[in-house]
Amino acid sequence: MSYYVEYVVPADPAEGNFEFPVSDEQRGYTVPLSDTDADVIITDNLPVRTEVFGASLAEAKEAAESILSHSKADRARLFDDPDDSMQPGAGTLLASYTESDGWQDHE
Repeated sequence: MSYYVEYVVPADPAEGNFEFPVSDEQRGYTVPLSDTDADVIITDNLPVRTEVFGASLAEAKEAAESILSHSKADRARLFDDPDDSMQPGAGTLLASYTESDGWQDHE
């Protein structure tokens, strides 16, 4: 199985919104805002979809929790996606996570 966790990282109100340049010509690395004329996107949250490794659903949940513990996200969704898609919501939703309630299975 190929497990993917999706979550949203909210901007810190004290630091303001996220700002990043968008340029098809400069893909693959971060460009400082002061070094580009590219259009700038401003957002108050960043959606994330990343692969998590685990031989079982329990191991994938544990790996996802480890990732979430280092982010500002308080909820997430765990998918099985054999196509290894980076599209949001791709695959089969297996479980949802909230910081207050832990994992809820969707099988």
